[in-house]
Amino acid sequence: MTHISIDLNCDMGESFGRYSLGNDAAMLDFVTSANIACGLHAGDPPVMHRTVEMATARGVAIGAHPGYPDLQGFGRRALSMSAEELEATILYQLGALAGFVAAAGDRLIHVKPHGALYNAATRDPEVAGAIARAVTNFDPQLIVITLPGSALAEAAGREGLSVATEGFADRAYQDDGTLVPRSRPGAVIHDPAQAAARAVRMVTEGTVEAITGKTIALKIDTLCVHGDTPNAPAIAQSLRRALEAAGVSINRLATP
Repeated sequence: MTHISIDLNCDMGESFGRYSLGNDAAMLDFVTSANIACGLHAGDPPVMHRTVEMATARGVAIGAHPGYPDLQGFGRRALSMSAEELEATILYQLGALAGFVAAAGDRLIHVKPHGALYNAATRDPEVAGAIARAVTNFDPQLIVITLPGSALAEAAGREGLSVATEGFADRAYQDDGTLVPRSRPGAVIHDPAQAAARAVRMVTEGTVEAITGKTIALKIDTLCVHGDTPNAPAIAQSLRRALEAAGVSINRLATP
């Protein structure tokens, strides 16, 4: 029997000033990788510092979660930026988070774009290329997390970067393997049992049911549970238990 292993990742560190978002401490009990906001779409220096220290204390792999510079829109609005501007913006965010990671005696493991930037990088070669170049210039050992078959996966591959393909247990899929926009009904899955069942199917069978009912192939290395969903810890706990019951090992991504 083939041994199956999966990484569980969560976007976190997205509180800002007096605004609190997500239960990062609870999520860190269930995930193996933390994608920490870098201060431009969410997060601020104290939040980044605190989240890095919590992740390090639990042995959770730390990754950068850079986004468009759009605090008001939480990075979920696409911005028109030149490739040069975008590359510099990504470098800025990687450097900011890496400072806190170094202070905690740890190292960055991966990079996962956030929100509108993630979506743009799945289909826009120019955006994808800017991200891949920024990662390469900052640290070519970093793993890039993105959707299977995305423009970012291709750009990262051309740069010689390691790529981890990602699935989403709590998001609905379109027939082409991209995520259903959050503006559409049913885009976010809130039921822990449903999310867990989808996760087990993705990991053990390599398929997922699209919102249309169509079965699509989905080969993944890491599985995301969003930390800003109101019942995110319950979803993460249900998902982890179901995967382990199915004989799946939960492990951090293998570093180069």
